[in-house]
Amino acid sequence: MRLSQFRTLMSEEFGEAYAGTLARDHVLGELGNRTPDQAIEAGLPLRQVWLALCVDMDVPRERWFGRDVRPQG
Repeated sequence: MRLSQFRTLMSEEFGEAYAGTLARDHVLGELGNRTPDQAIEAGLPLRQVWLALCVDMDVPRERWFGRDVRPQG
């Protein structure tokens, strides 16, 4: 996953303004008590950051890959 894709997923799921707030301020225990932005700066994989946020924010599993993309399998 690229950073641009991560930011797009964030905006699509949470809205542009709230996505920025979440990335900057929402602390996730699964990411070592870091915000998504801190986790990205620390070098954690973007997919890991996105999925941790999805779980924490109760994003329905069918939207973990984007609103119009369905997981394979």
